[in-house]
Amino acid sequence: MNHSMGRTSLRGRVLSCCAALVLSACASGPDYQRPAVAVPAAWKNMEGWKLATPGDHLTRGPWWEVFGDARLNALVSQVEVSNPNVQIATAQYRQARALTDQARAGLYPSVGATASATRSGSGGGTLSGNASSSGSYRLGASVSWEADVWGRLSRGVEAREAGLAASAADLDAARLSAQALLARNYFQLRLTDAQKVLYDATLAAYARSLALTRNRYNAGVAARTDVIQAETLLRSTQVQAMALAVTRNQLENAIAVLIGKPPAALAVAVLADQPLAAALPAVPAPGLPSALLERRPDIAAAERRMAAANANIGVAEAAIFPTLTLSASGGLANAQLANLLSAPSRVWSLGPALAATLFDAGLRRAQTEQARASYEVAVATYRQAVLNGFREVEDNLIALRVLAEEAQAQDEAVRAARLAVDLITNQYKAGLVSYLNVVTAQATALSNERSALNILGNQLDASVLLITALGGSWAQRP
Repeated sequence: MNHSMGRTSLRGRVLSCCAALVLSACASGPDYQRPAVAVPAAWKNMEGWKLATPGDHLTRGPWWEVFGDARLNALVSQVEVSNPNVQIATAQYRQARALTDQARAGLYPSVGATASATRSGSGGGTLSGNASSSGSYRLGASVSWEADVWGRLSRGVEAREAGLAASAADLDAARLSAQALLARNYFQLRLTDAQKVLYDATLAAYARSLALTRNRYNAGVAARTDVIQAETLLRSTQVQAMALAVTRNQLENAIAVLIGKPPAALAVAVLADQPLAAALPAVPAPGLPSALLERRPDIAAAERRMAAANANIGVAEAAIFPTLTLSASGGLANAQLANLLSAPSRVWSLGPALAATLFDAGLRRAQTEQARASYEVAVATYRQAVLNGFREVEDNLIALRVLAEEAQAQDEAVRAARLAVDLITNQYKAGLVSYLNVVTAQATALSNERSALNILGNQLDASVLLITALGGSWAQRP
């Protein structure tokens, strides 16, 4: 009875000591705090120029719908499920989630169970013929738990959870990047279609001019050089128009790959009546620069990786201290199966275990230094991501501002060039100017028409890039 009380008292003291160690546990390493970065109070290129605020009719969800192109909407919707890069990022997110679950599992006890039946013997086959055999039957269960005294396990979970958040942001970034690239390629394809329509109309006008000069030459009122100049302009313009087919096919193939299809499986219909159906959207004000830190997925991923690197410092520092493992096992063991469930068959064990490395030639100290250096790398990467985000927004704000001014000036240049063609053609018919003036006016008009289309394409491209730089959302986040 006294021995039993002594064993009970010993077990109680052991458990009390272990509980005290667990309750007084502290997490190794520094607690995470986001490093300060220089954030401007306002966007530099917003001064003196206010972007239009979109009306209530504009969609606040999928950002590409603000361009009002149903065919673009149908293509971008396929990125989510078919783009290989998005699928890779999705699988990596699932992998990060599984690793996080593994880390969390380390905080809980591990429970096991065993059951065995063995029989052994000796002798037999001797001259005396004596042989003996015995049986052994066991049922048991065990519990093992590593006490997180120094915070190694909790810091590991913290690192994995931050890595999971970074992986989720990577998925958002991959999705946004693929959507933006598809939209840009689509607009370039439609711009090529618009250029083809322009060239078709120009070639028809040049063909009429060639017929006019030939008639005048046959009537003896025009020189042979007029016919040659008209024909040269027509043929060289035809060559320029043919080159558009190569560009269009390449853009179409790029779109096919972005939605996970082989190039031969996708054909984007040519819109001859209205090739560039997308409307230039009214871009909302981008808000305060500080909101960019929460809105952009690449910045969010860099910030979460910084938090994970900080937690890994605690993991490395905690590895210097010994580990405390609490284990308990119990069960039934007997040589006879019939007596296995009897009270004398019960066996148990209970106790803590400390394990520590006494000498490792500086290995753990070097691992701690590596973790700290990795954190510094993550901090610098985060700050670089923030600076790049500010730069991209500023670049596209100024691009849209200047392009709007260019578009207005270019529209006036197109109207003037068209008027010049009409006036000079009439003067040529009246014999007041040479045909060289007509050729020059026609080439100038075509150049200005192409420039106007290119500016519109650049405006669409800059709009997509600005949306991407702002994190892919029109909605102002709190």
